[in-house]
Formats: sequence, C-alpha cells, structure tokens
Amino acid sequence: MQYWLSITTIPEQDQLLDLARLAESLGFDGITLADHVLMPTRIESRYPYTEDGEVWWTPETPWPDPWVTLASMGAVTSRLKLASNICLAALRDPAVLAKAVTTAAVLTNERVVLGAAVGWLREEYDLLGVPFEQRGRRLDELLALFHLFCSGKAFAHEGEFFRYPEVLMSPAPKRPVPVWCGGAAPAALRRAARQDGWLGLPLDRASAPPMIQTLRDERKRAGLPLDDFAINIALTEAHEPATIRELEEQGVTGLMIMAPWLPNPFFTADWYDPEADPARFETKRAALERFAEQVLSSAGQP
Repeated sequence: MQYWLSITTIPEQDQLLDLARLAESLGFDGITLADHVLMPTRIESRYPYTEDGEVWWTPETPWPDPWVTLASMGAVTSRLKLASNICLAALRDPAVLAKAVTTAAVLTNERVVLGAAVGWLREEYDLLGVPFEQRGRRLDELLALFHLFCSGKAFAHEGEFFRYPEVLMSPAPKRPVPVWCGGAAPAALRRAARQDGWLGLPLDRASAPPMIQTLRDERKRAGLPLDDFAINIALTEAHEPATIRELEEQGVTGLMIMAPWLPNPFFTADWYDPEADPARFETKRAALERFAEQVLSSAGQP
C-alpha cells in the first residue's frame, strides 16, 4: 500500500515545501495537490462532496499552480512522488499543460503523476471560455494528446477540439508520465480504466469493491491488463492494519490522507487535535507524526 499526503485548501503557502520534506522523512510515498485555475467570488454550482452542496473555503483561499508547486517540492525531496489531485486539465491548452508536466517530470527524475478530471464548477469553465458541456470529450482528446507529447516523437493530430500539423515536444521524460483520472460517474470510471489509475473518492471497505469491480470490468472491456493499474481512495474509517490488508486484497494500491491536522469531514481521526492551531507548522508536524506512528510504522514504512 502507498500512502499519499493530500493537500487541498491550505492558506499557509510558505509551509508547502517544508510539508513535502516532512512527508518524505516520515515515510509517505507521495504528495498530492488540488487545483483550480480561477475561482469565482460567487458560486451557484452544487459542490458534490458535501451534504448541503456548499464549499468550505473562501474566495481568498489560495490555489497554487500544481506544476510549479510540485516541481518545487521535487527540488527539496529525492524520493517523494508528486501528483495533481486533481488537475482540471480540460481548462488548459494541451500543449501548454504537457510542457509543464513533462518539464516537471524531467526535473524530478520521473516522479510526477498527472491526476486529471473534468471538475464540477461550471462558473470556472465559463470564466475561462470553455464550454462546460464539452468538458468530458475535451479531456479525452487532451489526454490522448498528452501521451503523444510525452513520447518525444513527432506526430500530427486532427481532432474535435485540437489540431496540430507534425509537431514534437522536448524535453520528453524517459518514461511516460502516469495518468490517473478521478471521478465516480460511469464516464469517469471508463476514462480512468483506460489510463494508468483511478483517483477515487472517500470510501470505506463496503463501498470500495463495486467501484473496483467496475474499473476491472472496464479494463477487460478495453483489452488492458489489470497489473500495474493504480487504485487510490481516501479511507473513511480507522486505518487499522486489518482494514488496510483487506483493501489491498480488494485491489486498492494507495490511500490518500487528507491534511490530518484539519477536521476530517468523513470520520473522526485520532491524529487530529481540535485544540491545536492548524495554521502553525508545529501543529501540522505533530499530526503527521501521529499518523506516521499509528499507521505508517505498522505498515513497514520508515
């Protein structure tokens, strides 16, 4: 099992590189970073991950560029894997996105993962002039182009949204950048199954197997192997050794640990201290150390 520190709405941007260093030293396998390009000050779209559909952040919450930030984290670490969770790729120009991701991969010795999904915020698409209803088809075409850009070989493309005469991109990574896709809708699961992995939702042991089976069925339908396909979830119950072994047997390869110094909206975690100030780096350090002691040490991580 791999363990990923999942970072979303952290106001303390000056602590991000220290968090990456700390996560690596405690034995985390990777770190993930959330993404928004442009946040509207008024949101009418329903947020799909809370019961009331409301977001929990303010308009001033920072959303740093994932590839600048992940490359910077790579510069201060040597082993930690670096993933977007998720990158709203359909909002980007495919060549500009591929240039950022492949450069980050080259500079970090191939430690980068492109996590991508269509997103839910219609207002953000409207602000950037990208039709919200076309976001799925646009992402599918963009990901196909991304693999071509990663190859470092010349190609031409004539698609629904993007057209290129014969082009190539350099520098190219030595190995293809893995692509993991998020989302739980049928189209999102089909998309993920045809890539290298799935960035799943908060799930427990009971709700994970149907999702995993759907992914396996889609892989088989596409004629793709089950080996080396990454399945990542955020576990919504205690991270006990028996629970983690059961998830591994089900096919889960990675657990996303949402900022453990903050209240977890899905279950009460022992590593969260409600009396501590989450803005202080020492609070974050203490929560991560508690997680490492309770979970990573029993899993065999250093």
